[in-house]
Amino acid sequence: MENQENTNIKEQSFFQSNTAKMILVGLLTLFLLIPLFFVQDLIKERSQRKLEVVDEVATLWGSDIVFYGPILKVPYTSFENYNVTDTKTGVTTIQKKATVNYVYCFPNELNNQSVVKKNESLKRGLYQPIVFTSDMQFKGNFTKPDFAKLNIADENVLWNKASVIVKTTNLKSIKSELKIQLNDQKLSFEPQNNEKSEYSILATNLFDYKTLAPDAKINFHFNITYNGSNRINFIPIGKVTTVSIDSDWESPSFEGSFAANDTTKTINSKGFHADWKILDINRTFSQQHVNALPDLDDYTFGVKFIETVDEYQQNERVSKYGFLVIGLTFLIFFLIQSISKINIHIFQYAMIGIALIMFYTLLISITEHSSFTTAYTISGLAVVVLITLYSVSILKHKKFPLFIGTALTVLYTFIYVIIQMEDYALLVGSIGLFLILAAVMYFSRKIDWSK
Repeated sequence: MENQENTNIKEQSFFQSNTAKMILVGLLTLFLLIPLFFVQDLIKERSQRKLEVVDEVATLWGSDIVFYGPILKVPYTSFENYNVTDTKTGVTTIQKKATVNYVYCFPNELNNQSVVKKNESLKRGLYQPIVFTSDMQFKGNFTKPDFAKLNIADENVLWNKASVIVKTTNLKSIKSELKIQLNDQKLSFEPQNNEKSEYSILATNLFDYKTLAPDAKINFHFNITYNGSNRINFIPIGKVTTVSIDSDWESPSFEGSFAANDTTKTINSKGFHADWKILDINRTFSQQHVNALPDLDDYTFGVKFIETVDEYQQNERVSKYGFLVIGLTFLIFFLIQSISKINIHIFQYAMIGIALIMFYTLLISITEHSSFTTAYTISGLAVVVLITLYSVSILKHKKFPLFIGTALTVLYTFIYVIIQMEDYALLVGSIGLFLILAAVMYFSRKIDWSK
């Protein structure tokens, strides 16, 4: 009988010990990771929904712009010898077969000036897609093709069937009549059969090169107005290519194989200005190509219009600190429980944990209707006040709930500061965690863990 009573005392003392309480709180913390994962899935789902809406708007308004041209296209006749044997006489004769091929010549000078204005009228539900209207002006000149360099006789060149072509994406979103001025003659562009690539082809009517350019040089000028989204890129096919872009978009990302000129580049809250100058020695393709145009996508350059702050990325970054917030909050309550000898039931821990999870659902839902900072402030304040008031009924003393409210405020502020940083996020986070660990070690130093 006495042994049974001792066993009951030992069992009772174990389940009331700090070790048992730590195990239960740890298991509850791990269990709360399940709803936290659901919250992260919700963030990803909403982010994916935004991408779908943005893609839908971009499809209707206009996609990315890549411009490849203008290009002078001149046909020539080539002859191939082949043997023909008469079946009756057995005599073999040599005959010639004529085929028409093309030489593609890039401009000697290619200058572009573009003005890009963002469009904020296409808001779709909660989302604001990145769309713009671009007015582009092109001018430059062609010099007479050097057919001797290509081993093509001048008498085989069909000078009277020359044309100018342009390859570009987003053909359906050109919003201006497209005509090109070649010296004193104006020609219209017409769409050609698609060669099953991402580029569409525009070509002028045929013209006589020698009649149009008696001095062997053709000056050209034309304008294009595009509706586009996300980015504008060019291919530097001119022997000297210069591009200038002015825009009211305040967050550009310059991309591609060639950097913008640092001495003239400006970016501010009103927009940006950027210039490029690329010479033929800066890239590894020639100015003339026979039979087919080369794939020059590796030489593109331009600008991408970006959102510097994506609310879903910020929400996702905050949710990754969820385990830290839950663990530290439970640790604070556990230390108060151990120091003050106040009993906190596991159910009360669960209520506190669920309140912490609610912070993330509040954050993402409010962010979709306001700024991230406003949503973070409202959500954090709501959860801190809720847990502080709940702590008053649990801990029975005002100083402990006040300490908890202050600690949670500092913790949420610390996380907000971290996610706003880029270069110093890891450094500040590591220092902050070190200070938290030091504080926990200090306040827990006198607790008797053997009980």
